[in-house]
Amino acid sequence: MGTFAVQLAKHFGAEVTAVDSTKKLDMLRSVGADYVIDYTQEDFTRSGQHYDLILDVVVHRSIFDYKRVLSPSGIVVMVGGDLSLILLNTLLKPLIFRTRSNDLGLVPWKPNDTEDLTLLKELFEAGKVVPIIDRRFPLSELPEALRYLEEGRALGKVVISVAQTDAQ
Repeated sequence: MGTFAVQLAKHFGAEVTAVDSTKKLDMLRSVGADYVIDYTQEDFTRSGQHYDLILDVVVHRSIFDYKRVLSPSGIVVMVGGDLSLILLNTLLKPLIFRTRSNDLGLVPWKPNDTEDLTLLKELFEAGKVVPIIDRRFPLSELPEALRYLEEGRALGKVVISVAQTDAQ
């Protein structure tokens, strides 16, 4: 999700700082990140930098960390990660941000929006957004593919190939 988020943000004119592990920084630069921070070397929430939008795809930080780096009207969007921390952050939001115009939100499931899908299709077809594919596995190696993902070794998407028969 992060590589798509970087590309979409750049398409809409944003200046992007991406935070990830050392092995993923070059990939993030290659898809358009203006700045990269290696979270194994630096805590971006202690840098003194402020952000208008934080998209956290692997939530593992408290609302206090977010507050430290958000601009006065900044927004945090939590997509995935530790569910208990997501719920705690959501419950604490009114207390922590009561005097600021910050917002903190979850990305809820919603049916596919035709307008959004049309835009994504156009961006993919024009090569402005490209999937980063790390590795392909045949369906017969699905357990190995899942282990590969769980170990955190993937630098992009993992694709499972399903062989088609002549009858299809």
